[in-house]
Amino acid sequence: MSTPHDPSLRERLAALRGPGTEARPLDARALAALAANPGCRRRALLDAAGIDKGAVAETLGAPARFGQSRFAFSRGHAFEARVKRDGCAELLRLLGVAAEEDGGAAVLPDLGAPGPAGRVARTRMALAEAAPGVWTLLDHPLLTLDVAGSTAYLEPDAVAIAPDGRWTVVEIKSFPILDGGADAMKVGAAARQAAVYVLALDAVEPARTGTDVLLVCPKDFSNLPTAERVDVRRQLAVTRRQLARLTRIEEIAAALPEGTTFDLGYAADGRTVTRPRAELSAAVDTVPAAYAPECLSACELAFHCRDRSRDDGRVDALGRGLRAELGELTTVESVLAAAAGLAGDPDDPAVAALRRAAELRAEALAEAAKEGAA
Repeated sequence: MSTPHDPSLRERLAALRGPGTEARPLDARALAALAANPGCRRRALLDAAGIDKGAVAETLGAPARFGQSRFAFSRGHAFEARVKRDGCAELLRLLGVAAEEDGGAAVLPDLGAPGPAGRVARTRMALAEAAPGVWTLLDHPLLTLDVAGSTAYLEPDAVAIAPDGRWTVVEIKSFPILDGGADAMKVGAAARQAAVYVLALDAVEPARTGTDVLLVCPKDFSNLPTAERVDVRRQLAVTRRQLARLTRIEEIAAALPEGTTFDLGYAADGRTVTRPRAELSAAVDTVPAAYAPECLSACELAFHCRDRSRDDGRVDALGRGLRAELGELTTVESVLAAAAGLAGDPDDPAVAALRRAAELRAEALAEAAKEGAA
């Protein structure tokens, strides 16, 4: 769960969720998506407050259907259990530990403790007390990472500590590695998620964690685990830079109108929402968003934000690349006006390019009309 440091901010974020509403956890997958769009204050605030964006989107009538199915979720848990059974013997094999080395086993510290803070403390203790010369495996350790003034709790599948003291993040995924390769998009998503874990480990002790993570997946069409080393240096640099760019949560919260809340107003049955859609929509729209088409695969509120972007005629809905090319021209109306010579600075490269494109289009249409008349 993500918790802000300032008690007054913590109370403000609790009020945004609504009385008695438990905060949703902010996991590595959500952090990776947030880092991919650091300019979106809406997602940053709602994630920091632990608000269920899926339930908000449902109430707004713009749900986003993505994520793991129940079948895929169950399959993933079953595969992870296979990788870790018998004292993580299979995982040790994939790490390159010989079967006869230390009896084929590793030290598996007990990381159990009451509450997130207790688990974090126990994880830090296990990292510090790992004995040199032997392998140590931390099964679902709990780490923390400061994100724009809030503390996010993160839980990697495993962290391996080699005899030389090097830490390695282990990501276990249920998508297959076929003929030595895996789906590039899925590997990329796993690498971005693993980069978040590396950042969290660096916060414990810098330079101890390797930038090559171990990705464990089923081999071909079997359930036999296999592994690949994935270099996440690029994802690590991007994620670190993007998270640093996030506006601090207290600044976003302070800019909200008094009384703003995203409480869905659940009835006594705990399922029926009583909050009027228009009222909730107005509350959501008080927080600036930075919509891009990539949001459709990463954020539950993407369809609502896309509709708003289209209603406002913003060029953001056409993609980040085009948005960057157009510079100060932020709406479709301003782009058309610039192309027609009715607005815009002629010395602006974007305006000049639009006007030249309009001229070429007019010439092509005139030529086509001549050929048609002939």
